[in-house]
Amino acid sequence: MLLESKCVIVTGAGGGIGEAIARVCSREGALVVVVDIREAEAARVAASLGPNALAVAADVRRAGDLARAAEAAVQRFGRIDGLVNNAGVDFSKPFLETTPSDWDRVINTNLRSCFFLSQIVIRRMLAQTPSGGSVVNISSVHSIAGVPGAAPYDVSKAGMAGLARALAVEFAARGIRVNSVSPGLIDTQIWRDLQAAAPDLEACLAYWRSNIPIERVIDPREIGELTAFLLSDRASCITGANLIADGGMTARLLSTAQV
Repeated sequence: MLLESKCVIVTGAGGGIGEAIARVCSREGALVVVVDIREAEAARVAASLGPNALAVAADVRRAGDLARAAEAAVQRFGRIDGLVNNAGVDFSKPFLETTPSDWDRVINTNLRSCFFLSQIVIRRMLAQTPSGGSVVNISSVHSIAGVPGAAPYDVSKAGMAGLARALAVEFAARGIRVNSVSPGLIDTQIWRDLQAAAPDLEACLAYWRSNIPIERVIDPREIGELTAFLLSDRASCITGANLIADGGMTARLLSTAQV
């Protein structure tokens, strides 16, 4: 198994991509710390993974909650081998209507939490014996391509990818690898909401199929598989990378059709 007996913290693991990552890591033998602001959802996922999983209810915007999540991992499993910074919020509002509170909510949830939880966990990784570990930031194709009406989100995801590169360079010689994964359109609640809001569902589906070369959205489990690989020793030569997982969407120009 890729992650046998390795302790991995996954934030935002109470659903969507985070839950899928937690499940793949557990299948690969990891001791999984399921962190989510929704206590009931964290407990549900952890319970379904069995005795080698721990639920921690935490608001990643709060420094105390970040420290508590890391400490809970060490208390239960003795060390931290992997961190997946996945917790985040979406955002859609015209730039000229975006308020300071909008900005703070997105940046604090998506980027600030990623920075400071990584700081807490990397300190632990350096102090433990044997030292070392792997960090994966779940960014987005928004890290490399802008979308109108999503400026704070785009900035936060570009920041997560940039942070991975910076930390990769700073800690490579000390046995810590840091990478990011940038998913495209994923089959989560956001995709289902997009379909529900479309005035013409068939036109919506046709539009996205035409703009994704593999002609389908990405399954969250596929992001889980990629993340588990990056966390594992099989990816020992990979650090500072931003792996695009979008079915080829950003590899070509989008059509000009609108839904």
